[in-house]
Amino acid sequence: MKPTVFIAHPIPEIGIDRLRKRFEVSVHPEIRPMAPEVMIRKMADCSAVISLLCDRIDAPLLDQCPGLKIIANHAVGYENIDVAAANERGVLVTHTPGVLTHATAEIAFALLITLTRRIIEADRFTRKGLFIGWDPLLLRGDELAGRTIGIIGMGRIGRDMARKCRAFDMTILYHNRHPVDSETEKALDARYVSLDELLARSDALSIHAPATPETRHLIDAAAFAKMKPGAYLINAARGEIVHEAALAEALASGKIKGAGLDVYEFEPKITEALLDMKNVVLLPHIGSATREARDRMSAMAADNVIAALEGRKPPNLVPEMADLSP
Repeated sequence: MKPTVFIAHPIPEIGIDRLRKRFEVSVHPEIRPMAPEVMIRKMADCSAVISLLCDRIDAPLLDQCPGLKIIANHAVGYENIDVAAANERGVLVTHTPGVLTHATAEIAFALLITLTRRIIEADRFTRKGLFIGWDPLLLRGDELAGRTIGIIGMGRIGRDMARKCRAFDMTILYHNRHPVDSETEKALDARYVSLDELLARSDALSIHAPATPETRHLIDAAAFAKMKPGAYLINAARGEIVHEAALAEALASGKIKGAGLDVYEFEPKITEALLDMKNVVLLPHIGSATREARDRMSAMAADNVIAALEGRKPPNLVPEMADLSP
């Protein structure tokens, strides 16, 4: 009897097709997160599951899935999974690193230029029939050239964001757990600074850090108070890094000039005050939503499952498991 793979939500067909050539595959048809009891019922007899960030996989659930060999998260992050509990039960955990770098950096940069050049406002203005001709005072925005971008998190995506900003003649400052190597700094013309200095000097702040206990609410009321007046905030990383109520207050008071968000603190719920603000651009978590990135994610998740179920070491074990022998 073939092993069974449960895919918790629809994903691009490229990965599903690879799995169906080898295993029995069941795909849950809905995007909405499943109730724990539904997920247990679906996973109980499975050898593998492909999950999304919205799928909480913890010790009680794992105890109901004795035959489970691998959880392949269809995401770079994996904070939805209790990795220690999986490790204790001999269940491998994988993710999809490196495949969405360009896509996510592109969406962060798109948010930045959309805000600074007031693209959404201009589009709505034009569609309402208000455009009557060229006006030297109409919808003036801010040029990026000569401005300072502050990047929080200098991993793959943060570095790619820096490259894009450098191409627009921006000054690059960054804050990271540790400075990157000197060659990378030189190539990006980037300088490491403390978080306080980053907040004080940046004309725009772009977040590319992971969600950890240390980064939760990293950008809160105190951080907004330290930011340069009139700065912009971009978050295409993790919603819980930004205290949304504090963000709404900073926007309403004029402390910061605008915000571009692809992720939210209580996703999919969005702080209501943000919904009516003209200086806020809100996206539905589409940072990796290119055909190329999503296909690579699907294929990578499938390849991780195939390796595990065929007795090989999956190529993309999460860092906590990376040293496991095949």
